Formats: sequence, structure tokens, C-alpha cells
Amino acid sequence: MFRLFKTRFKPTQTNINHQDAMKKFLIVGLGNIGDEYKNTRHNIGFKVLDHLAKKEDLSFETQKLGDLTTYKFKGRTFILLKPSTFMNLSGKAVLYWMTKENIPLENVLIITDDLNLEFGSIRLKGKGSDGGHNGLKDIQEKLQTTKYNRFRFGISDAFSKGKQIDYVLGEWTIEENDKLPERLEKSVELIKSFGTAGLNNTMNTFNGK
Repeated sequence: MFRLFKTRFKPTQTNINHQDAMKKFLIVGLGNIGDEYKNTRHNIGFKVLDHLAKKEDLSFETQKLGDLTTYKFKGRTFILLKPSTFMNLSGKAVLYWMTKENIPLENVLIITDDLNLEFGSIRLKGKGSDGGHNGLKDIQEKLQTTKYNRFRFGISDAFSKGKQIDYVLGEWTIEENDKLPERLEKSVELIKSFGTAGLNNTMNTFNGK
């Protein structure tokens, strides 16, 4: 008589590594290092990550090419990165930490300011041009693709001709500062949704809100 044995599937190390990679996300806030840039419009990427870190009692540590901290949420691992390369060389830090942490491109999210959106508007996209943004331009060059996820935070274009740089590197108005906390809270919700509900569901839920 033959005995029938039930065989259990044992995941290979490759499968395990792939599963782990798919649960790991690199969230990159763009900005410039230094106190003189801390409250500028161009540093909204840093500001969003700082808000999340403060809310969850996380501390950033200075490591290679940036300040990092890790946030765990619903079985996902979010690596929060504030590049220390200055805006124009952001791609170097993004590529380094993607490679080091084995994070697939679809699990990368870049947070950036956007002049083409009204103040506080948030828009998530899975691809697009750099729109003249030097940080995005360098990321596109280093990753060799325009198909990466970007979370654009509107800073509006309320500046006079020839004053774009002053405006972008200028600080928020009193009125904008009053409205920022609610917008930052919404931004944190978007990041969590990106990691748990996916790109398309998050776009449907948050874009234009």
C-alpha cells in the first residue's frame, strides 16, 4: 500500500526576497539642506517627511547622501529619505538608496513642489516630464526613465515676471502657514495609502483633494 503525503510549498529564498522587496517603499522628499532653506516652498518634500516623522515619533539619522528614518505601517516598511545632495543632485541619493535597499522602481515615491498647481493641491502621478524642476530632472537622468511615481504639492505661481527663483526659495506667507498643517496631514495619508492601497487607488482617492 502506498501512502500519500501532502507536500507543502516552501518558498525559495528568491521568492522571499521578492516578497520582502514588494513590501518596502522608498519615500523621497526633495529639498535643500541648511536652515536658510528650511521653511521655503522648494523644501515642501522635506516638510512632508518631517511632519510624518514628528507624528509617529521617528528620528532621522544622517547617513550616506541623506537623512533617513524607517516607518512601519500595516506590514509595510517605508524608508523616508531627505537627500543631502542639494536639489540639483537628488537623483544620486535616490539611485543609491534604491539599490542599497533593493527597492523596485514602482515602490519609489518622490515628493516635490509644483508651480503649476494651486497652493496646497496634491497630485499623484506614475510618470511624467520634469516640468523644468531641477530635482526631477536629475532623478530622471540617473534612473534613465520618466516612469517613476511623483507626488506633486502645489505652491502656485503667484510671482511676478523674473521672480520665480526668489518665489520658490522664499518662505511661506502667513496665510499659507495657517493652511499647511491640514495639507501636511493629507499628504501623510497619501503616503500611507500609496504603500497599502497602491498607486491607482491612491490617485483616485487623493488627486485634487
